[in-house]
Amino acid sequence: MTDCIFCAIVAGQSPASVVLDEPDVLAFMDIRPFTPGHLLVIPKRHASGLAQLDPDDGAKVFAAGQRIATAMRASDLPIEGVNMFLADGVAAGQEVFHVHL
Repeated sequence: MTDCIFCAIVAGQSPASVVLDEPDVLAFMDIRPFTPGHLLVIPKRHASGLAQLDPDDGAKVFAAGQRIATAMRASDLPIEGVNMFLADGVAAGQEVFHVHL
């Protein structure tokens, strides 16, 4: 496969603090969080960008992100807002070439 750190996490070859593990989607804490609670939601099937992303996988990634955001807001964490971000391509700021929300 590709040289992809997220693929290694999906394969269990790299450690991760997993928040959600479903058949097609994985969510885990970012190792360099931009804000408290910063996490990544990825499709388990590799797609380097949106053009390669299966639409069903994209829907599952967004649905997982929505469920996680809802759960975080319902928790005791001091959350006033949620930001979802997806960069597609170098010009958009993408640094890891495995789609992630």
